[in-house]
Amino acid sequence: MSIHVALTHTTTYRFDRPVGLSPHIVRLRPAPHCRTPILSYSQRVEPAGHFINWQQDPFSNYLARLTFPEKTTLLSITVDLVAEMSVLNPFDFFLEPDAEKFPFSYVAELEAELGPYLAADPLTPRLKALIDSIDRTPRRTQDFLVDLNQRLQRDIGYTVRLEPGVQTPEQTLELACGSCRDTGWLLVQVLRHLGLAARFVSGYLIQLTPDVKALDGPSGAEADFTDLHAWCEVFLPGAGWIGLDPTSGLLAGEGHIPLACTPQPSGAAPVEGLVDECEVEFSHHMAVTRIYESPRVTKPYTDDQWQSVLTLGEVVDQQLKDGDVRLTQGGEPTFVATTDRDAPEWNTDAQGPTKRGYAGELIGKLIARYGPGGFLHFGQGKWYPGEQLPRWALSAIWRRDGQPCWHNPELFADERLGGTATALDAHTFILALVDTLGVNPAHVQTGYEDTWYYLWRERRLPVNVDPFDSRVEDELERARLRKVFDQGLKTPTGYALPIRREPGAPQLSGPRWVSGPWFFRDERMYLFPGDSAMGWRLPLDSLPWATEGERASDWPQDPFAPRNGLPDSAALRLQYGPMHRIGGGYAEGGTVGVQNQGAGAPYRGASAGVGSAPLSSGDGQRLRPGDGRHPDRFESAGWILRTALCVEARGGILYVFMPPLTSAEDYLDLLAAIETTAQRLQVKLVLEGYPPPRDPRLNLLQVTPDPGVIEVNIHPAHNWAELVDHTEFLYQAAFETRLGAEKFMLDGRHTGTGGGNHVVLGGATPADSPFLRRPDLLASLLAYWHNHPSLSYLFSGLFIGPTSQAPRVDEARDDQVYELEIALAELRANRARYSVEAPAWFVDRTLRNLLIDVTGNTHRSEFCIDKLYSPDGATGRLGLLELRAFEMPPHARMSVVQQLLLRALIARFWHTPYTAALQRWGTALHDRFLLPTFIAMDFDDVLTELREAGFDFDPQWFAPHHTFRFPLLGDYAVSGMKLELRMALEPWHVMGEEGAAGTTVRYVDSSLERVEVKINGLTDSRHVLTVNGQAVPLQPTGRSGEFVCGVRYRAWHPPSALHPGIGVHAPLTFDLVDTWMERSLGGCQYHVEHPGGSNPTVFPINSYEAESRRLSRFFRMGHTPGRMRVTPVHPSLEFPFTLDLRTGA
Repeated sequence: MSIHVALTHTTTYRFDRPVGLSPHIVRLRPAPHCRTPILSYSQRVEPAGHFINWQQDPFSNYLARLTFPEKTTLLSITVDLVAEMSVLNPFDFFLEPDAEKFPFSYVAELEAELGPYLAADPLTPRLKALIDSIDRTPRRTQDFLVDLNQRLQRDIGYTVRLEPGVQTPEQTLELACGSCRDTGWLLVQVLRHLGLAARFVSGYLIQLTPDVKALDGPSGAEADFTDLHAWCEVFLPGAGWIGLDPTSGLLAGEGHIPLACTPQPSGAAPVEGLVDECEVEFSHHMAVTRIYESPRVTKPYTDDQWQSVLTLGEVVDQQLKDGDVRLTQGGEPTFVATTDRDAPEWNTDAQGPTKRGYAGELIGKLIARYGPGGFLHFGQGKWYPGEQLPRWALSAIWRRDGQPCWHNPELFADERLGGTATALDAHTFILALVDTLGVNPAHVQTGYEDTWYYLWRERRLPVNVDPFDSRVEDELERARLRKVFDQGLKTPTGYALPIRREPGAPQLSGPRWVSGPWFFRDERMYLFPGDSAMGWRLPLDSLPWATEGERASDWPQDPFAPRNGLPDSAALRLQYGPMHRIGGGYAEGGTVGVQNQGAGAPYRGASAGVGSAPLSSGDGQRLRPGDGRHPDRFESAGWILRTALCVEARGGILYVFMPPLTSAEDYLDLLAAIETTAQRLQVKLVLEGYPPPRDPRLNLLQVTPDPGVIEVNIHPAHNWAELVDHTEFLYQAAFETRLGAEKFMLDGRHTGTGGGNHVVLGGATPADSPFLRRPDLLASLLAYWHNHPSLSYLFSGLFIGPTSQAPRVDEARDDQVYELEIALAELRANRARYSVEAPAWFVDRTLRNLLIDVTGNTHRSEFCIDKLYSPDGATGRLGLLELRAFEMPPHARMSVVQQLLLRALIARFWHTPYTAALQRWGTALHDRFLLPTFIAMDFDDVLTELREAGFDFDPQWFAPHHTFRFPLLGDYAVSGMKLELRMALEPWHVMGEEGAAGTTVRYVDSSLERVEVKINGLTDSRHVLTVNGQAVPLQPTGRSGEFVCGVRYRAWHPPSALHPGIGVHAPLTFDLVDTWMERSLGGCQYHVEHPGGSNPTVFPINSYEAESRRLSRFFRMGHTPGRMRVTPVHPSLEFPFTLDLRTGA
């Protein structure tokens, strides 16, 4: 991610006549301890006839002593340097144990050496008051210094002061403002009076415009900026000199380039010397220019590159349109919180205390942008074995025709804000809804928590605890017991209305809502114990028995069936508009008047009684068949309704549980009734339960939890412009919600989010799916992906291999390739045999048992066809293809370019199917194609073929992806040879089952890592590359003098791992050995752990800290000393491109 900048600094003195110049001292060369890499430096002085002598002052600062033998009218000093703005972590330092907390004292020997930096000026009144006000309670030294630095930044205003010299601390405190020199000198004096050695620093400050603007606080420079600056350095035992910048309140970083560090400001002046008396015209110019920007994820493309991407996208879109491909493209991007990266919910747990809040805020932004007039639905998501509760799923649903589903968004409650709704409000609402629907209010059932279960649970508690504080180990069970006993077993949980949609007679009233009675052995309806919504806990198994054939069944609509337009939104609203009610719908005092309802009707805030509502049926509440029936003993009660709408109050929020419905028309109808009722009562609610059935006339956008992430199921884009808009807005909305697309390991490696970015391809309707209309398109994608492993590994996450979440067909299963080849031939041959494309069921049956993982799971495959034409049900026959191996790109535009590649491949294969034979990669798949060099070479072939097909892809568009997946660790050059280290991929091995509490678990061994070492300029057999003393089996890349090899090593030692007897290979020491001299010419080291032992226990907060952690582990020094005799290398037969240090002596 480094940026190279050129800094130019020109200081000019013009004299009104020729003058003599005394010897001048120039302090404009970066100091020896400068942490920012200076790649080149130049100092040019005019007049040209001068003499220069480079030296160092007593404090090791570089000085240029200039002498001028002749008089001159001009003195000009121009400095030009190139700096590498690699990220530095200013807190990456250690402290001696005695100095970990302030106050502390230096040991006597060190104190004597620091004498000039401890000499403090006499105290003045304001300075003494400031020092006396400083809290000296023992605390971490780092915290103390940060607080002090920030305090001066707050208390002392900044001003530009052109006068020479430095203000005294007393003057600075009196004025409460000063230049950087004044504030820096004030901090020096404060630290010295506190017993800390401090020195004054003058230097250059470089500030670059940040790639990402901050959500809170200042975002930094609006334009790239540089100037002369001054700050302070404090000496900390164990860490050395640490820079503090009181002007900004920050610690000195890579933008601070020290020029001179001295005990007094006078010794740090940039230019010092005398001149004859004259008139002087002074000018000063500084500029900073970016001369190189490496590919980086925070700003992957320039404006010109991005415009080229958009242009190519339109070209691809036009070809898709001309070919009548009808492609839609969606996906399942994942995000993590940027504020608490170490929390279990953002690493391993599927659910957590903050996920639903983040999801609610994010989906609110998304529906406001894409679905005005839509509605929010909080339903049930996935439920895996071992999880106590099902996961939630927040959905935003809106009509594709633009008409509103829900007119007043103010009627939706915000769970994060809470509320005051009670069970009485739930009763009021359901009775008003009964009246709106025109069904019998006597059928409303009151739900209670199961008295007998909780009494039994209370009896099983230990004798010395209380049900309100049960001390049960299971946290969820503790909360459950506390909630139930706080609520009381006699308090209603909510209310259920058995309901169903009947077609009715079209010539009369059309479809209508019907209700019916429920019968239980007990006089009450007791719910299943649990924490889920009431609608998921209804005791449906306690309803009267009925034979399988007599139960009323609602079959989902066939996804391929043609559909008419949805009902007009205005007509639905009018259907449940105001009818004749007492008081026009509102009685005095806020009571809801229901027609023909007696005085005992419930009203907001009043008691509604217990059990079913004793209300008579009036107009609009006609008795339905079965209302008066009771099931006889052993009679099949097929007439009993078994679906229900529920209303309950939880946490002060009113929840309406939607019943399962088979048509979107019925769902919208019921939704209109609910909104009308809420509008009448002026109550806010949350919709939960069953979402509407999948329907191409509705758009669905979902936010759900997954282990360690939040997953967004984005609605499909129908063209290129929609795709770009969906992707960019989603990333921005997530950013504003404090969700990000980056996760990091402790050593600073990017991992994406770990949840993936599954790409979903299909059509607007299942019948439009290009993969069902042209099965050879699917065959082409499968074969091309197989023959180009770079497509699998360039965009993958870290977890790859046969046991991963999305394995390739050929990973550890060579026989599958043979079978897949037969399957693809069958798909292609169907048209030749029958003159038509293969039917959808044939496509599914042909590939279903091949696109699987090693356990036979059809979902965990690189190409997942679970929703293409699955026989399991209507939700599996959607014509969708899911590519599951993609990891989450950290930037929206990287994701767009990735998806553009897919669209171009589909356009190419739609026009010209890919029929090449499948390559047998064998062990080369996990040898050569895990190294970034060979992945890049294979991917170049892909782009070349696309360019030949008319799609002008620039390889530089994928440089950010390459850098993201294979970050540079460091490089080293010696004797005309350059060594480069990059992270490579390493499959994770899934271990065997181990026992755990109540179950078995399987761990992943991620302790093995792989780096790629690439060397350029190696042209003879005299030199050998070694790592930790072992010769590296370098393999040629086909370019002159370029060789590559992978080095596999154990990075850490987990308690459960393969080969537990093999230790950690750290550090990795690379040597370029001269075999004639039997000595190392030079080398470098990569430390798997922090070289100083500062192994952080928390994850990096952003990509900058992550990069600083990676860079701090690499050193361009550290070769093996002494004589080196290198044993000839014998490459592995299975993995010739890899050196496995575990097999070494």
